[in-house]
Amino acid sequence: MVAQAPTGEQILSADSVTESLRQLILSGELGIGVQLKQQALAERFGVSRIPVREALKRLEAEGLIEHRAHAGSTVASQSIKDLVEALDIRIALETRALKLAIPHLRPADHRAAREIIARYDGSESPQEWADLNLEFHLTLYRPCGRDKLLRMIEESVRGIARHLRALQSHKVGRKSSQSEHSQILKACIAKNIPLAVELLEKHIEHTQAALQE
Repeated sequence: MVAQAPTGEQILSADSVTESLRQLILSGELGIGVQLKQQALAERFGVSRIPVREALKRLEAEGLIEHRAHAGSTVASQSIKDLVEALDIRIALETRALKLAIPHLRPADHRAAREIIARYDGSESPQEWADLNLEFHLTLYRPCGRDKLLRMIEESVRGIARHLRALQSHKVGRKSSQSEHSQILKACIAKNIPLAVELLEKHIEHTQAALQE
């Protein structure tokens, strides 16, 4: 029997379920190893199983969920090796995006990045630090004009965010991350592409090194 393609309404429902599940996982409300049963999720979100199934597929692609035989879908865990390799992918994607974006960054983008740094300084929440960290990077990358590249970066960051949250707040430290963000932004404002790319690569490599300590 050929599976039917989701209808427009089901796609909208899948978008909503995907976002809700993503937030539950990233916030830690659904912890690592928690089993995700389609029927229970359908009842929780008031939808049929079709959009739930689609949402689970999307989140599996993002690395937030894993599917195992006889266990079904569960919230994914990642080894240190997996996280280091995921950060290698981030380096490749993000340095390319930054290189393309810098010539098109405007003063408004610079101001937005500075405001994010200021909000980061004023926050005491590791969850908010993770959100602001992603927004800082995306603010610098968006002018690259490559929508698919930007989606891949966002999915990659979100896929490992919950694993890195404690690291960011305890091992790497907020001050270190903020100092590096400021240096990257300064290089972007000067339109010094080689320096900005070098600083970004080192910024992510510092997280890799902290993971392996």
